[in-house]
Amino acid sequence: MLKDLSDDLLLHSYYQAIEHQLSVDFIVILKNELFRRGMLHTAGQNT
Repeated sequence: MLKDLSDDLLLHSYYQAIEHQLSVDFIVILKNELFRRGMLHTAGQNT
């Protein structure tokens, strides 16, 4: 399902999830997809 999102929408969703303090599990799922796409590069980057 995440693979169907555009890069821009995925990144926006990630930042919105953090801003609105959504479930950590959901944020990690989004973050993992961003890593998979090469959009985040630091494994230790905080959410």
